[in-house]
Amino acid sequence: MGSTVLSLRIDGELLDRLRQHAAKRGMSVQDYVVRTLIRDDFDERFKVAVEETEKFYGDSRGSVTPPVDARRGVTPPIT
Repeated sequence: MGSTVLSLRIDGELLDRLRQHAAKRGMSVQDYVVRTLIRDDFDERFKVAVEETEKFYGDSRGSVTPPVDARRGVTPPIT
C-alpha cells in the first residue's frame, strides 16, 4: 500500500497542542496524527466487529443462542 499526501488547514492552537502531544511521545506531528487516525480507525472497526458478533451469537449480557446448522440442528462448540 502506497502513501498519499493530505494537506490540511488547521487552527494554530490545535497545531500547537498536536506538537505538544507529539513531543511528549518523541514523535513528529505527522507521525502522531497518522498514528492517532490509525488507532481511531481500528477502534471503530473493532467496535463494529463486536456488534456484529453480538448480533450473530447474542448479546453477552443476555442468553447466548448457538448458531444452528440446518443439516444437523445446533452446531457443537469448537473446543
